[in-house]
Amino acid sequence: MNEQGMLKVKPPEEYPPEKGRYARGNDYSPIAVCVILDTFDFQIPNELEELVMVALDAGSALAGMLQTENIGIEKMVCNLVANPNIRYLAVCGEESPGHLVGDAVVALVKKGVNEKKRIIGAKAPTPYLYNLPLEVIGRFRQQITVLDLVDCMDRKIVSEAVKCCYQENPTDFSYKDEKYLLYDPGAFGEPLLHKIIWTVKEPWLAQGERKQPTLAMKDLMEVQRNKKRKGIIKYLGGVMQAHKGELKDIFALSDWELNFHLGMLKKGHFVDISEDVVMITEEGEYLAEILKGEKG
Repeated sequence: MNEQGMLKVKPPEEYPPEKGRYARGNDYSPIAVCVILDTFDFQIPNELEELVMVALDAGSALAGMLQTENIGIEKMVCNLVANPNIRYLAVCGEESPGHLVGDAVVALVKKGVNEKKRIIGAKAPTPYLYNLPLEVIGRFRQQITVLDLVDCMDRKIVSEAVKCCYQENPTDFSYKDEKYLLYDPGAFGEPLLHKIIWTVKEPWLAQGERKQPTLAMKDLMEVQRNKKRKGIIKYLGGVMQAHKGELKDIFALSDWELNFHLGMLKKGHFVDISEDVVMITEEGEYLAEILKGEKG
């Protein structure tokens, strides 16, 4: 109990159980802040780092960045349910056009997952949480209220959201069309510790949705240095152009731009790169099929 008689729980020594790109603040705070990361680790804009610092200064329990709609969300969920004092999750920062993690987090809290552990209603390419037991997902959804601040880069709004969650009496807070009545309801029972041990990077295979992959860019299109550009351009043309409308002329990409997008594909496990050989993974093939269907 705190001085006002509100139930608060000391987090376990193992908290937070998962490593990540976040900072730890006040363990007894009722809110964590998730800043969407839509760029490379080495190119993080100062504005995003400032959002994290503002959240910590305002009193959040955890504040950090989220980049992917699967393993990234899984790690975040594990860290939040390990601290039952956290009752709110504010999701802010400009939406990532590739992973759409903001939309995925909001959909997870509001709609949950289906029998294949795919986040219901999420627009992201691969929003699977196969490494989380349903018990952990259920607990997260019961414990956490999501504050949808997606696309918000205003530090004052993020700070206000954090401070409103601290209030003993219900306090009005709104962003765009969303209206909230915020206050600190106290801890949600006891901590639930879950650490990801076995990481499934291609959950649809574990669920039996597709046959075992043959490493492919069609017929195992291993591309040597002189063919690499052609092969990746072909893939980018079929996938990234459909998914990112700004890539109007794939063949006009410079080597730097091509390597940039190739790096993003690798980070999302859509391609594997070994020296000068580039191969599309089964996850990449799956994404291509999804986008082909959406485009058609």
